[in-house]
Amino acid sequence: MPTLISPCRFSLSFTHFRPYGYKTRVSDLTSLLQPRTTRLGTNSMSQSSSESDAANSKNGEARGEIQPEDVLVQYVVLRRDLIDTWPMGSVVTQGCHASVSAIWENKDDPHTLQYCSPENIDFMHKVTLEVKGEAQMLNLSEKLTAAGIVHKLWIEQPENIPTCLATRPYPKSALTLFFKKLKLCK
Repeated sequence: MPTLISPCRFSLSFTHFRPYGYKTRVSDLTSLLQPRTTRLGTNSMSQSSSESDAANSKNGEARGEIQPEDVLVQYVVLRRDLIDTWPMGSVVTQGCHASVSAIWENKDDPHTLQYCSPENIDFMHKVTLEVKGEAQMLNLSEKLTAAGIVHKLWIEQPENIPTCLATRPYPKSALTLFFKKLKLCK
C-alpha cells in the first residue's frame, strides 16, 4: 500500500529556541528526537499508526511531556588551602587525576558506562566543590566510605598529600545529601 507523504508530517519546530548563553541540557534535546503525532500519524514509516499511538499515550509523548531524568554526575572536591597556595594548574591537575582515576577504577560500573557512552560523552556533568583543608577532606572521604559511596581520594606522591577527591558517576539524587553543605569551587 502506498504511503502518503505530506509536508505536515515533516515540520520543524522552533519552540526549543533558547537565548544566547543558555546551556542546553540533554532533556531539552530529547523532545526533538521524539516521534511527533500529526493529522496523518507519527513520522515513523516502519511502525503502524495504532502501534505508535499506543506507545505515545503510554509514555505521555503525545501530550509533549518529557519525563525528568536523574542526571548522572561526578563530584570533584578540591582543598581551598591548596588553591590559595599552589599554582592553579597544579590544583586543576590534581582534580583531573582524581576524576580519571575514579572513572577508570569503576569502568565496568553501569553508571560509569552510561556516563562515558558515545551518546553521553559530550553531556557529562561534573560538580567541583571545595573543603577548607586536609582534615575536612579526610573526614569527607571517611563519611563516603562509611555510606558505601565509591570515590577516589587522590594522594599526591611522593609528598603523600591528600589533594582532592572524586566520586564515580552517580545519579545526582544519590549524592546530594553528602555534598549539599560544601561550597562550589570558585
